[in-house]
Amino acid sequence: MNDRRETLSTADMVAAGTAPAIPERRENAEALPRPDVRDRAGEVAERPGALLPGEEGRELRQRWDTIQTGFVDEPRRAVQDADGLVAQTVKRVAEVFAQERTTLEQQWTKGEDVSTEDLRVALKRYRSFFDRLLAA
Repeated sequence: MNDRRETLSTADMVAAGTAPAIPERRENAEALPRPDVRDRAGEVAERPGALLPGEEGRELRQRWDTIQTGFVDEPRRAVQDADGLVAQTVKRVAEVFAQERTTLEQQWTKGEDVSTEDLRVALKRYRSFFDRLLAA
Protein backbone atom coordinates (compact mmCIF):
# COMPACT_ATOMS: atom_id res chain seq x y z
CA MET A 1 0.00 0.00 0.00
CA ASN A 2 1.29 3.41 -0.87
CA ASP A 3 -0.36 5.31 1.97
CA ARG A 4 0.57 5.64 5.62
CA ARG A 5 -2.28 3.52 6.96
CA GLU A 6 -1.53 0.71 9.38
CA THR A 7 -0.71 -2.47 7.50
CA LEU A 8 -3.08 -5.21 8.54
CA SER A 9 -3.94 -8.54 6.98
CA THR A 10 -6.72 -11.01 7.58
CA ALA A 11 -4.07 -13.43 8.87
CA ASP A 12 -3.04 -10.81 11.46
CA MET A 13 -6.62 -10.58 12.68
CA VAL A 14 -6.87 -14.34 13.11
CA ALA A 15 -3.48 -14.53 14.83
CA ALA A 16 -4.50 -11.73 17.20
CA GLY A 17 -7.61 -13.63 18.15
CA THR A 18 -9.98 -10.97 16.83
CA ALA A 19 -11.70 -13.47 14.60
CA PRO A 20 -13.15 -16.55 16.29
CA ALA A 21 -12.39 -19.92 14.77
CA ILE A 22 -15.22 -21.22 12.63
CA PRO A 23 -15.47 -24.91 11.80
CA GLU A 24 -14.43 -25.61 8.24
CA ARG A 25 -17.14 -26.37 5.77
CA ARG A 26 -17.30 -29.90 4.46
CA GLU A 27 -15.84 -30.11 0.97
CA ASN A 28 -18.92 -31.65 -0.60
CA ALA A 29 -21.44 -29.50 1.24
CA GLU A 30 -23.54 -27.39 -1.08
CA ALA A 31 -24.64 -23.91 -0.18
CA LEU A 32 -28.33 -23.74 0.59
CA PRO A 33 -30.29 -21.15 -1.30
CA ARG A 34 -30.71 -18.03 0.81
CA PRO A 35 -34.34 -17.03 1.22
CA ASP A 36 -35.35 -13.41 0.98
CA VAL A 37 -35.52 -11.73 4.35
CA ARG A 38 -39.12 -10.74 4.90
CA ASP A 39 -40.72 -8.44 7.38
CA ARG A 40 -43.75 -9.32 9.53
CA ALA A 41 -46.15 -8.42 6.74
CA GLY A 42 -44.40 -10.88 4.42
CA GLU A 43 -42.87 -8.15 2.28
CA VAL A 44 -39.23 -8.38 1.25
CA ALA A 45 -37.34 -6.36 3.85
CA GLU A 46 -35.77 -3.02 3.04
CA ARG A 47 -32.28 -2.85 1.64
CA PRO A 48 -29.75 -2.87 4.49
CA GLY A 49 -28.17 0.43 5.46
CA ALA A 50 -24.52 1.28 5.17
CA LEU A 51 -22.25 -0.16 7.85
CA LEU A 52 -19.86 2.78 7.69
CA PRO A 53 -20.52 6.51 7.32
CA GLY A 54 -20.94 7.72 3.73
CA GLU A 55 -17.59 9.43 3.19
CA GLU A 56 -15.70 6.58 4.79
CA GLY A 57 -17.53 4.05 2.61
CA ARG A 58 -16.82 6.06 -0.53
CA GLU A 59 -13.12 6.25 0.34
CA LEU A 60 -12.94 2.49 0.88
CA ARG A 61 -14.74 1.88 -2.44
CA GLN A 62 -12.27 4.18 -4.18
CA ARG A 63 -9.34 2.29 -2.64
CA TRP A 64 -10.90 -1.00 -3.81
CA ASP A 65 -11.25 0.34 -7.35
CA THR A 66 -7.56 1.33 -7.34
CA ILE A 67 -6.54 -2.13 -6.15
CA GLN A 68 -8.70 -3.84 -8.75
CA THR A 69 -7.29 -1.65 -11.53
CA GLY A 70 -3.74 -2.44 -10.37
CA PHE A 71 -4.32 -6.17 -10.79
CA VAL A 72 -3.44 -5.99 -14.48
CA ASP A 73 0.10 -4.75 -13.83
CA GLU A 74 0.80 -6.33 -10.44
CA PRO A 75 -1.59 -9.19 -9.60
CA ARG A 76 0.31 -10.39 -6.52
CA ARG A 77 0.44 -6.92 -5.02
CA ALA A 78 -3.24 -6.38 -5.82
CA VAL A 79 -4.19 -9.51 -3.87
CA GLN A 80 -2.00 -8.45 -0.93
CA ASP A 81 -3.51 -4.97 -0.96
CA ALA A 82 -7.03 -6.42 -1.23
CA ASP A 83 -6.37 -8.59 1.82
CA GLY A 84 -5.14 -5.56 3.76
CA LEU A 85 -8.13 -3.46 2.74
CA VAL A 86 -10.57 -6.20 3.72
CA ALA A 87 -8.85 -6.60 7.09
CA GLN A 88 -8.94 -2.84 7.74
CA THR A 89 -12.59 -2.65 6.72
CA VAL A 90 -13.63 -5.56 8.95
CA LYS A 91 -11.73 -3.99 11.84
CA ARG A 92 -13.43 -0.64 11.26
CA VAL A 93 -16.90 -2.21 11.07
CA ALA A 94 -16.19 -4.02 14.35
CA GLU A 95 -15.14 -0.69 15.89
CA VAL A 96 -18.41 0.93 14.78
CA PHE A 97 -20.46 -1.87 16.35
CA ALA A 98 -18.36 -1.76 19.52
CA GLN A 99 -18.91 1.99 19.84
CA GLU A 100 -22.66 1.60 19.42
CA ARG A 101 -22.74 -1.10 22.07
CA THR A 102 -20.60 0.99 24.42
CA THR A 103 -23.03 3.88 24.06
CA LEU A 104 -25.97 1.63 24.99
CA GLU A 105 -24.06 0.10 27.91
CA GLN A 106 -23.16 3.56 29.24
CA GLN A 107 -26.85 4.41 29.30
CA TRP A 108 -27.59 1.18 31.20
CA THR A 109 -24.88 1.74 33.79
CA LYS A 110 -26.09 5.30 34.43
CA GLY A 111 -29.50 3.86 35.17
CA GLU A 112 -30.97 5.52 32.10
CA ASP A 113 -33.69 3.73 30.27
CA VAL A 114 -32.76 2.59 26.81
CA SER A 115 -35.82 2.64 24.66
CA THR A 116 -37.06 -0.54 23.09
CA GLU A 117 -36.85 1.30 19.77
CA ASP A 118 -33.12 1.99 20.26
CA LEU A 119 -32.57 -1.69 21.07
CA ARG A 120 -34.70 -2.76 18.09
CA VAL A 121 -32.61 -0.58 15.76
CA ALA A 122 -29.37 -1.99 17.21
CA LEU A 123 -30.58 -5.57 16.82
CA LYS A 124 -31.75 -4.84 13.29
CA ARG A 125 -28.25 -3.58 12.38
CA TYR A 126 -26.68 -6.71 13.85
CA ARG A 127 -29.12 -8.92 11.93
CA SER A 128 -28.48 -7.06 8.69
CA PHE A 129 -24.71 -7.36 9.10
CA PHE A 130 -24.93 -11.03 10.07
CA ASP A 131 -27.15 -11.78 7.05
CA ARG A 132 -24.65 -10.06 4.76
CA LEU A 133 -21.78 -12.05 6.22
CA LEU A 134 -23.57 -15.30 5.49
CA ALA A 135 -25.01 -14.31 2.11
CA ALA A 136 -24.38 -16.80 -0.65
